[in-house]
Amino acid sequence: MEHFNAASEEDLEQALLSCLHSHRWAGRVADHRPYPDLASLLAAADEAAYDLGWSDLTEALAAEPLPALPPDTYAAAHTALSAAHAAYEARFGHVFVICLDGLSPSETLDRLLAAIRSRLTNDPEEERAVVADELRRLASGRLVSALRGAGNCANNHSAPAPGR
Repeated sequence: MEHFNAASEEDLEQALLSCLHSHRWAGRVADHRPYPDLASLLAAADEAAYDLGWSDLTEALAAEPLPALPPDTYAAAHTALSAAHAAYEARFGHVFVICLDGLSPSETLDRLLAAIRSRLTNDPEEERAVVADELRRLASGRLVSALRGAGNCANNHSAPAPGR
């Protein structure tokens, strides 16, 4: 926390933008320094994320990678997931995001395919709410990783998929 609280504005902005690429979110989180502890930082980050409008979320989505499959996944699974991503992007106009914290590599494919298929049935407003929650969860996980010494927030809990 000391490093986070003492970071220069430029360094902190870059670190926060790698957690969630929303200038509004990063500014709000940075403006409330110093934080006494991780719980306070995460609460502020969540609050800032809940206050984002769709234009802020669109900014964040533009920088999000697609969720990845484990490296030993069969080619057919890559094809199925690529088709599902294409269908999702065609329906909603943005990349599919999901927080995969706590999943083992063996659970990733099933969770991804089930989630994307399920979410394809959402109406656009319902999906916007799901997307906002997934982005908030991703940002929180990335902040925790960054503060535990994993570098900047870009250590994704959803990593690039094939073709991205």
